[in-house]
Amino acid sequence: MTIEELKNRKTALGLTNEMIAKAADLPLSTVQKIMSGATKAPRKSTLIAIETILAAEEQQRMNINEGMNINEEKSSRSSDFTYENCPGRNTPDPVKEAAADYNVSTSAPKKDGEYTLDDYYALPDERRVELIDGVFYDMSAPAVIHQKILGELYILFRECTDAHEGECEVYLSPCDVRLDMDNKTMVQPDLLVICRSYDLDAKRFEGAPDLVLEILSPSTRSKDMLLKLYKYQNAGVKEYWVVDPDHETVLVYYFQDDNFYPEKYDFDAVIPIHISEGQCSIDFSRVNRALKKVRAAK
Repeated sequence: MTIEELKNRKTALGLTNEMIAKAADLPLSTVQKIMSGATKAPRKSTLIAIETILAAEEQQRMNINEGMNINEEKSSRSSDFTYENCPGRNTPDPVKEAAADYNVSTSAPKKDGEYTLDDYYALPDERRVELIDGVFYDMSAPAVIHQKILGELYILFRECTDAHEGECEVYLSPCDVRLDMDNKTMVQPDLLVICRSYDLDAKRFEGAPDLVLEILSPSTRSKDMLLKLYKYQNAGVKEYWVVDPDHETVLVYYFQDDNFYPEKYDFDAVIPIHISEGQCSIDFSRVNRALKKVRAAK
C-alpha cells in the first residue's frame, strides 16, 4: 500500500495520527512525518505496522455493517473515532466480533449506545459479553494459548501479592467490573489487581482496578489496543498490560507517568509492576518456558 493510500484510508476511517501511533506502538513524530510526506522513504516495517492497524479497524467496521442497517450506521457515525465504530456481538464466527440487535424486552429495540446494565443482566447466562458506553461486545471463547498464558500469569501475580502481604488481590476473568460507576459500562478484564477494600459478597467490582491485563486475540486486538486503552486510562486504572501472543511482546502502560507511550518487553523479560513501587516484578521467561514445554511435547 502506498503512502497516499494509507493517508486516504486514515481519513476515511476518521483516525488521527496519535491514535495510529499508539495502536502501532510507533513514535507520534514518525507517523506525522509519513502522513505529511516529510519522510520520502519510510521503513517498510513501519508502513506495514500502520497498514495493519488501519486494516484491522476497517475490518471491524465491516463486521458492524454485516449486522446493522448501513444507512443507520452512517448517520450515527461522527467524524471522530468513536466506540460505536467498534464491533458488537452475536456472530456465528467464533473468531470475529460483530454488532447485533439486543431485544431484551418487549419495548422498542435499542440502538448501540442505548443499552444499560438492566439489559446486560437480562441477557442469558451463557452469553458472555462486555458493555462499553451502551454498546455490547461479544467475548468469544478464548484460545488454549490465551488460557495457558493467563493461568501462568495469575500464579506469578499471586506470588508477588502473597510475598508482600499487602492489601492487593489478583482476580481472573470472568469478573464483572463496573468501570465508570455508571449504568452503561461493564467490562471483564482477563486479569485485574485490586489494592483497596471491597465487598467480598458483591456480584461485581465497582470502579477502576489498580492494574488491568488483557491478552490479545484476533477478535479483540482492536478493542483492547484502542477502545479499552482509552477507557482504562480515563476511568483511573493506574497500569495496563497488553500481552500479544502472536508477536511475543508485552506493552505496559503506566498512566501515572506523564509519558503516555508504553514500555515494550519480550517474552523473556523481567517486567516490573509499577504499582508495587519496586517491590514486585514478573519474570515472563517462566511463562515462555511453560509455552515452549507444551509445544515441545507435541
